[in-house]
Amino acid sequence: PANVKTTASAGAAKKAVTAPTSSKSPAAAPKVEVEVEEEKHTQIAIILYTLYGHIATLAKSIKQGVESTGAKCTIFQVPETLPDDVLEQMNAPPKPDYPIITADEMVKFDGFMFGISGRFGMMPAQLKTFMDSTGGLWKSGALVGKAAGVFTSVGSQGGGQETGGLATITFFAHHGMVFVPLGGSLSSKRMRVREPSKRDDDILSCRQLCHAQKCVPNLILFLSTH
Repeated sequence: PANVKTTASAGAAKKAVTAPTSSKSPAAAPKVEVEVEEEKHTQIAIILYTLYGHIATLAKSIKQGVESTGAKCTIFQVPETLPDDVLEQMNAPPKPDYPIITADEMVKFDGFMFGISGRFGMMPAQLKTFMDSTGGLWKSGALVGKAAGVFTSVGSQGGGQETGGLATITFFAHHGMVFVPLGGSLSSKRMRVREPSKRDDDILSCRQLCHAQKCVPNLILFLSTH
């Protein structure tokens, strides 16, 4: 049988197929290189702000749901704007070990999930500050046609889950992005999260959210391939 050697190159995998040789023909056998296109994975970024860790916990479950569709997912956090002494007075725990995102990094991704901790029915100022830094992307149209969804965590029932997500729509609209809402898929499930590592019902909420967010990467895959 022919000897087959596979080598990797940028953007494609190359196979070098060597024809068999006989003892009477010591000359090197010819090689035939066949380019095989590598499978392209949808790249999705989760961009969040978390103060007490609830949004970060939800993000872990959402990442599992996203990656179960075959997409690649990276979790980022936006820069903190509160000084350390204020965070200490608020009894805020240390930040999770997620990289800090910059606006320019958004062009690398096909779609986004934004994690919003509600503030009086709106998004937190830290996330708004990051969105305000994307003017260059708006000018170049770098985010046009990319899909985005949101997930929220608030401290009480009626604390602004819907309005927090609603506050992001003007940002998506100005960038020409496609907003993917959860809709009524979780209307019968409680989405409030407190100490999810200790409460089974809240872990169930995370799993329900994880399942629902599969619709976002599926739509992003469709938009990025059509």
